Amino acid sequence: MTESKRLLLIDGNSVAFRAFFALYTSLNSFTNADGLHTNAIFGFNRMLDIMLEQVKPTEALVAFDAGKVTFRTKKYADYKGGRSKTPPELLEQMPVIRQLLTARGIKSYELKNYEADDIIGTMAKQAEEAGYETTIFTGDRDLTQLTSDKTSVAVSKKGVTEVETYTPEHVEEKLGVRPNQIIEIKGLQGDTSDNYPGVTGVGPKTAVSLIQKYDTIDGVYDNLDKITAKKMKEHLIEDKNSAFQSRDLATIRRDAPIEIKLSDLAYKGDQRDELVEFYQEMNFQSFLNKMNADSGDEDVLGLKPVKFTVLTADHLSDLDQFNDHVSFYLEMPEANYHTSTFAGFVIGEGDKWFVSRDVDLLKQAPLKALLSGEQVQKDVFDVKRTYVGLNRLGIHLAHVDFDLLLASYLLDTNENSNDLGRLAFQHGYHQIQSDEEVYGKGAKRAIPDDDQIFFEHLTRKGITIEALKKSLFKQLDNNEQTQLYRDLELPMAYVLAHMEIAGIMVDTDRLTAMQSEFTELLAQTQQTIFQEAGEEFNIGSPKQLQHILFEKLGLTPIKKTKTGYSTSVDVLEKLAAEAPIVENILKYRQISKIQSTYVEGLLKVVHSTDQKVHTRYLQTLTQTGRLSSVDPNLQNIPIRTEEGRRIRQAFIPSHKGWQIFSSDYSQIELRVLAHITHDANLQEAFREGEDIHASTARRIFHLGPDAEIDPNMRRQAKAVNFGIVYGISDFGLSQNIGITRKQARQFIDTYFEEYPGVKKYMTDIVASAKDKGYVETIAHRRRYLPDINARNFNQRSFAERTAMNTPIQGSAADIIKIAMINMEDAIKDLQATMLLQVHDELIFEAPAEEIPTLEKLVPSVMDSAVKLEIPLKVESHYGNTWYEAK
Repeated sequence: MTESKRLLLIDGNSVAFRAFFALYTSLNSFTNADGLHTNAIFGFNRMLDIMLEQVKPTEALVAFDAGKVTFRTKKYADYKGGRSKTPPELLEQMPVIRQLLTARGIKSYELKNYEADDIIGTMAKQAEEAGYETTIFTGDRDLTQLTSDKTSVAVSKKGVTEVETYTPEHVEEKLGVRPNQIIEIKGLQGDTSDNYPGVTGVGPKTAVSLIQKYDTIDGVYDNLDKITAKKMKEHLIEDKNSAFQSRDLATIRRDAPIEIKLSDLAYKGDQRDELVEFYQEMNFQSFLNKMNADSGDEDVLGLKPVKFTVLTADHLSDLDQFNDHVSFYLEMPEANYHTSTFAGFVIGEGDKWFVSRDVDLLKQAPLKALLSGEQVQKDVFDVKRTYVGLNRLGIHLAHVDFDLLLASYLLDTNENSNDLGRLAFQHGYHQIQSDEEVYGKGAKRAIPDDDQIFFEHLTRKGITIEALKKSLFKQLDNNEQTQLYRDLELPMAYVLAHMEIAGIMVDTDRLTAMQSEFTELLAQTQQTIFQEAGEEFNIGSPKQLQHILFEKLGLTPIKKTKTGYSTSVDVLEKLAAEAPIVENILKYRQISKIQSTYVEGLLKVVHSTDQKVHTRYLQTLTQTGRLSSVDPNLQNIPIRTEEGRRIRQAFIPSHKGWQIFSSDYSQIELRVLAHITHDANLQEAFREGEDIHASTARRIFHLGPDAEIDPNMRRQAKAVNFGIVYGISDFGLSQNIGITRKQARQFIDTYFEEYPGVKKYMTDIVASAKDKGYVETIAHRRRYLPDINARNFNQRSFAERTAMNTPIQGSAADIIKIAMINMEDAIKDLQATMLLQVHDELIFEAPAEEIPTLEKLVPSVMDSAVKLEIPLKVESHYGNTWYEAK
């Protein structure tokens, strides 16, 4: 029995176009180390995988258009004339798709004066005559005219994975005509995409109806006297030439003068070495992983062998050879490096790498001197993590030059993996696997017992740090971000490490007492709710709560959900006036949250050794440059309710006779807004020391200088002030302050009239973002906005709001970071210690006698961090607890 012959024909331009726009919103995420956009290449390859799997071809060809000039444009000058220019980001990928096809073992072809469709049509006809089963893959339904008993047409429908396959039966079922009648319909209705007119007034339904009745365009004109619709008949007569010309343009040629034969199209399969190299160059980790999984061959990753020496106490003198720079990596398997075990380390440079599982070696004189000395530069991955880990071993890391994690984060805040292997891949470096690939994930994650596997991975980490240093430093230079790295983020990592190591003392007795108080309060509140409801029920169950509130008590439902009526906080706050039970439910939820998250949560993370909590500041997470805090999160200790604020009573100084001191910037984001926008009215209010929200209220309500501003006016003005800069809509503002959309629109319009500089800034920053693809803070921190030119309205609108907000929020983050670096130097001769940063606030502990010094010193350092066009303002407080220092 002879093996069946299967031909796969692919419409190259059409599939590339579909792939490009399917992954268009991720455009900036799909780039390789050279900055080449790769979304179309990636999507094309995904589609290719699907079709190769489905068809299992013996022969394959990808046809491309040779250019814009074809025999069709010579016949009709406006053919395809209405199409917009191909995006340059797609054009740059087209030659690379040809390279991909070569690596996949597939021939590609183009023919001058003809389109890819004509190559496919001609080849399909030859294949039918030779007894092949042919599958045509395209993003263009026009090719369905080629469908026959031997030829099916697979059309890409959605994204890069969904395909609809047309057979002659499916064509008739879907379109209502036979495949060979598709050109007849096109002749009558025309084609807006290809820009040929057809017959005036004849749309798809009419065209199908006429062809079903008269079989062809010729049949329609042979039976004109039977057409009773007067207007249609007139159009058919007037546009007869257009109908026949349009049909001709729509007809795919099946006799193009191609110079290739079926025998030239043998599908060779993946050219393994070439394809691995291509995937690595394109930064296609997922495709490499798939090759690895499919082949079961470790070498498919293309990892070159590495050499390492296992370091022992007897050979520490070998490290004397390093006198200029080394790369160093300390392996701590758990995320929390304050408590993680130590698994091992690697140190070295060039082709000399030393590894060990024994971290006690780090405490030995040669290694300790190397790491803590100023003579040899150290290059690391995550300097803060490394500093804290070494500090636990009694070593003070010094003279770090390159931090791969920090540099990578600054180059693109959208890409911030904490996995060295993944990060390397994002920068086009492929000689390392991710930790997940080597150590496993979830419950199965573990450091390998096999020394060869573990030490090789550690060595690759050291080599990767060294290999990427030059490239990333060059990119920072090109972005004008070297100063941001060297003068701000790198010193900041040390400041944060010192703060984390210091920790903050927690009064566990006070927390335990609060736990009892809150437990009692919850029980009392629960009983009150049961009495008001007339029955006991599970307050934490939305379903039971719906029943009580809306069925039993008959309260007015506000928002419908899939499971009934919403009982969310915003809904309950609106219902609170209707019944006391709602107020009590809100109170119960609040206290329950405080109890579980803060009281019980804090008690779990107090270190038994020093009765402190040692948070971790995430320096490379947020896209604006703000810090976030985990294990525990000390930046979201509640302040809106008295019960929440009381949590701060548990944070105390670590020495008797000391106090907690707090300083925070007043309205820093609005001051940054005034500086960036150069708005005269906004700047005047700050220079005159006015209450900015009262000042805004006077302007938007058109009040005189002596008019009284009531609290509600100020509240509304405050919402406008903070909402405007985030690009708030009239709907959003109306929801925030409980007014109509019309009133909200009026507020916004008036605001822009009163503060024209703000309006100009918002327009200009969005335009700049659309042009450059990113926005910057005052310290040149960049945030890339891949959706800023998206066709999807919601995605584009969010990107525009982000463009407005990031320079303000990010610049505020820059300012407090600069202040913190200056602050550490300013207090070095004092006993005072900087403990926490909570967004715009710095918290210290100090002996009582140093408080007067801090009252002068801290505000002066914070005020002078950055010179703005208007003054910064700092407010300070102190007391025996963090609660009293507010």
